[in-house]
Amino acid sequence: MTTEQGADDPLPPADHPLVGDRHEAVDLPVIEPSVARESVDSSGRVGAVAYPFRVYETEIEVDRPLFAPRKDRRVISVDRSRRLAVRADTLPEVAEKRVEDVLVLPGELSPEQADEKAEEAAFQWTLRGSILAEAPEIEFEEVVDAYKLFWLAERPDGDVIIDSVRDDQRPFEG
Repeated sequence: MTTEQGADDPLPPADHPLVGDRHEAVDLPVIEPSVARESVDSSGRVGAVAYPFRVYETEIEVDRPLFAPRKDRRVISVDRSRRLAVRADTLPEVAEKRVEDVLVLPGELSPEQADEKAEEAAFQWTLRGSILAEAPEIEFEEVVDAYKLFWLAERPDGDVIIDSVRDDQRPFEG
């Protein structure tokens, strides 16, 4: 699902009945998992948690004295639940999927707050690589709103949480 800056938030608000509760099944725009839920090694149940993300493809233009402006492209991913902006490699593939046995987390950041977080991150990353005479121009070329899924797997040696996109696993201390 792609939106333009300032468009209505396509993800349900934090007070929406779909958000913050466990659901037997729900249709969500999700970032395509590279790890299928069925392939997760587990001795019992494999649950899911859906985190709301807003991902930006940005173009940053930095004016340079005596030289042509420098243009950079960056992809910035804002986790709207944990209020965190990180670099990403590419815009994710997003599909509308029916997800079963899932906890849908609320977005603590509004789309406008996520936009500000992305602009701030782009500015800081540009500042680290350039001496700026003035603020860079930051433009959002494309914006994607979707949920990223994490699998919760029961294992005899302790439950784990698995990033469905990167396949990172860590102990679950919930």
